Amino acid sequence: MTTYVALLRGINVGGKKRVPMQTLREMLTAMGGEAVRTHLNSGNAVFTHTETDEGTLADALEGAVERELGFSVSCLVREAGEMRRVVDADPFAGREVDPSRYVVLFLAGPADPATVADLDPAAYAPEEFVLGEREVYLHCAEGIRDSRLTKVLTERRLGTVVTARNWNTVTTLADMAGA
Repeated sequence: MTTYVALLRGINVGGKKRVPMQTLREMLTAMGGEAVRTHLNSGNAVFTHTETDEGTLADALEGAVERELGFSVSCLVREAGEMRRVVDADPFAGREVDPSRYVVLFLAGPADPATVADLDPAAYAPEEFVLGEREVYLHCAEGIRDSRLTKVLTERRLGTVVTARNWNTVTTLADMAGA
């Protein structure tokens, strides 16, 4: 059994695409997931499964949401060790960074430096971003709501599905996954 973290994109926001966490746990269990736990009410789950392919699990969960709830939701799945790698690779480690103003953009595919090559980091200061392997670390020093970079680092620019989690959530999920 492998431990995974599921990240659902854009649910329980503004009254649209409601996915009760009990329903999410039931869907993951019906898919063969075990030891299913959720975190917050925003589409975060930790579970174990015999499947070894993250993409297969993400596709299965997307299909389950469509069948059970009648709408489409993008899902990303990461193996527990991958979540720990994201935490351990923290480019802002050792600095005073408010975790509520620090998000990780999880990408469905590899981070491509060419997608951000035209961005001048100085033009966005004091905001900062760092590309990881399949994630973008984003520090919004003056707050996420008014961040200029969140308006630029979009799915369209990055060329893949993106879902964001604040640093507290990222570290909690890694801990829940036992990684």
